[in-house]
Amino acid sequence: MSAEAPAPSPTPPRPHPPVAKPVVKSNRAQIVIFTLLTLFLSAITVIGGRVWLHNSETLVFAVGDANGAEAKFAARLATVLKNNSSRLRLKIAPNPDNAKALAQFDRRAATLAILRTDARVPPRARAIAILEHDVVLVLSPGGKKIKSLTELKRKKIAVVGDGENSVNFVRSALEISDSPDAAQRVQQASPNTPLDRLFASGFGAVVAIEHASKIIKDKTYEEYAKRSGGFTLNAIGEAKALARKYPAISEETVSTGMLSSSPAIPDDDVDTIGLEWLLVAQSSMSTTTAAELARLVYENKSELALDDGFASRIEPAATDKDAFIVAHQGAAEYINDDTKSFMDRYSDVMYLGAAALSIIGSIFAAIYTKISRVAPEKASELASRILDIGERVEHTTCAEHLDELQDELEAILRGAVIGLRDGTVSSDGLDTFKLGYELVRDEIALRRDHLKRHPPAVDDNLVVVKTANG
Repeated sequence: MSAEAPAPSPTPPRPHPPVAKPVVKSNRAQIVIFTLLTLFLSAITVIGGRVWLHNSETLVFAVGDANGAEAKFAARLATVLKNNSSRLRLKIAPNPDNAKALAQFDRRAATLAILRTDARVPPRARAIAILEHDVVLVLSPGGKKIKSLTELKRKKIAVVGDGENSVNFVRSALEISDSPDAAQRVQQASPNTPLDRLFASGFGAVVAIEHASKIIKDKTYEEYAKRSGGFTLNAIGEAKALARKYPAISEETVSTGMLSSSPAIPDDDVDTIGLEWLLVAQSSMSTTTAAELARLVYENKSELALDDGFASRIEPAATDKDAFIVAHQGAAEYINDDTKSFMDRYSDVMYLGAAALSIIGSIFAAIYTKISRVAPEKASELASRILDIGERVEHTTCAEHLDELQDELEAILRGAVIGLRDGTVSSDGLDTFKLGYELVRDEIALRRDHLKRHPPAVDDNLVVVKTANG
């Protein structure tokens, strides 16, 4: 008995590995994240720059009585700073009187204060601006003139002005403060006492120390002049000598008609002496802050003037080195138009900042590249995939399998072209890739031609029949 050996079946094709599509690695999510991060850092930089340039600085302003001119001026200045969006802020520190306010300033517990030049000047006070002038008016009854200070010293004097400070000033200027009868000869007048009543009570002279701005606006002296008898305004011929002897004293002029327009008092300019009210700052205040403060004061004079006329004619502080109170360097630079521009002041800082930002930017770019960059695939690596297709070509048994391999080959080629364009594929090994592609392409063509000439046998079901010899 014999059996027919089954016909050898054709070798089955190798299983196809998954078609490897070209890898185009997307950084879309990372790009969005880093774009948002860049915008965030830019916003932080802008905000930080604005904060750096406009960093708020609080100045403590020591003032006397809440109803006094100093406190009212400080309140006006605080409003001006706010309305001009200045980086400077004002904190007003009230005191019972101006002497205690200056004591607070002297202890460095305050940054700003207002003082009259006859006050005890703190050694660290530096002038920002002249707010007001006080004018000394020497008045006598009717047409009685006082020809000199020597004659004035012999008279009983009533002082109209800023309390005991004015009395002490008159005694010092007349050099009678050490006289045994000084208290009797120079007395403080009760507030708002009419001139004619003072003259009637035995005073031979009235020394009034008044704000120049108040005298111009006030009609009180004009009313006194129209009463019976009137008064006489006397010149101080020794004004220049007194100003030279006492640095706190300034030379002043009472202009024609300043006290009264009808009748005109004085009828001609009269020389006299006076005192100045100064806005002062600590010498330790930065030049930039003092210059900005001076600018705001000088540029907003009308908003700073009080209703009674105080500070209605703000003037630059004396910038001479021999001034009684030296001007702050920042104020002097502004007054003399020597303030540095933004570039002059911060150029060095800007250059350093630019260098620092450049370094930080380089580091950030390196980190960004390190995190987000995908290393491009080499063309030589794609060539190995092409050669793998070539190995599978020789085992194909039908045109359908060849078509699949042909599509896979073209997909790799298309992916390589796109990758070379967008950078996900490098040109490293490109010649090898081209050679491999041409080789496999030709191999597919040859295999296709071979299958046309030698089509595979039909794979019918074989039935094995066993026969037995009977």
